[in-house]
Amino acid sequence: MIPRSVGSVLSIVFVTGTAPGKWFERFAERTGHREPVNRESGDPVSLLINGEADLALVRLPDVRIDETFHLVRLYEEQPGVAVPRDSELTLVDTLGDEDIADQKVFYSPGTGGVVDVGEVEQAVDVVATGVGVVIAPRPLLRRLGSRRTENRGYRNGTPTTIALVWRVADDCDIIQDFVGIARGRTGASSRTVQPKRSASEKAAAKKARRAAAGGEVRRRSAGQKRAGRGGAGSARRRGRK
Repeated sequence: MIPRSVGSVLSIVFVTGTAPGKWFERFAERTGHREPVNRESGDPVSLLINGEADLALVRLPDVRIDETFHLVRLYEEQPGVAVPRDSELTLVDTLGDEDIADQKVFYSPGTGGVVDVGEVEQAVDVVATGVGVVIAPRPLLRRLGSRRTENRGYRNGTPTTIALVWRVADDCDIIQDFVGIARGRTGASSRTVQPKRSASEKAAAKKARRAAAGGEVRRRSAGQKRAGRGGAGSARRRGRK
């Protein structure tokens, strides 16, 4: 892997409709690295290809992702339907094809499930005027919605996949550390690489461990002495009887 200089900051771009903020915080807390520089984009893959980010959180499929990239699938998004706020369709929690048969569908995922964020946004703006529906990943509809629209589950849709993507040539420990956090590794199971400590920090940690060990020995010794005194006293009392 390519080494990153001490203090380097990871640059991440995430697709609209995702909320990776919790991963950024955990990354800083559990690895000692600084929080990544991050930005939202409707097309994060283009920024990754242009070298404007080290790592991208993307919505699959995307034909531009080839063998020159590493890809790790993280989770699936459920499909949804955006409808006007005053529509009768808001009376149910989940909609099917039969429910929207008489509605104008201004957008639905393309061939193979490809989602164009810009087109979804434009379609949601039309639905906000009070007509039609939009079919898209539900988290994306939540992100793009307004007070004039609502979204519901869509039982006839296909889930979409969210994944982390980065260039094979850029693979390094700091990227692997973030991937581990995103995949749910805990502090105990993580393979994250902690930043190297200075000699003084190592000495202080060693001193603290010795002090803790010495305290434990003293507590055990005191406990044994109390137990011994208690045993002898009990024997003397039994003898007097």
